Amino acid sequence: MLEKEASMPTIATDPKVLGANYNRAFNAHDEVALKGLYADNARFLAPGDVRLSGRDAIAGYTNNWMKAVPDAEINVTHEVVNAPWLVQEFTFNGTHTGPLTSPMGTIQATNRKIAGQCVVLNRFENDLIVESRLYFDVVQLLTQIGVMPVATKN
Repeated sequence: MLEKEASMPTIATDPKVLGANYNRAFNAHDEVALKGLYADNARFLAPGDVRLSGRDAIAGYTNNWMKAVPDAEINVTHEVVNAPWLVQEFTFNGTHTGPLTSPMGTIQATNRKIAGQCVVLNRFENDLIVESRLYFDVVQLLTQIGVMPVATKN
């Protein structure tokens, strides 16, 4: 009797195409489509010691940003593909008009513009994101929305 071989993760689609699908869904603020791009057991890391597991938790993080910045757009400026990985540098632009839940609490709407550079590293298996690492400048973000603590002068 032959033993059944364990199935190897595959990528049927170029990671660059999969990344473009994510970017289109984000810019359209399509919560259902975004959730469907992650594997059930996906892992996600972001600034502020954010560590999430599972498609529902990751979708909640993304939806939080889309609700807080309802005109948010991402525009990819550079990308590197080394399957199964895709690395994208992008700009994030929008206006902070809704509450933003963060690791330090909820930041109420400031109606200020946000513009920043970000980098995301995504790993794909079976055409779904299984690992995602997002990097952005938290100090820049907090300064732009006017909630960065300012040192007092003596």
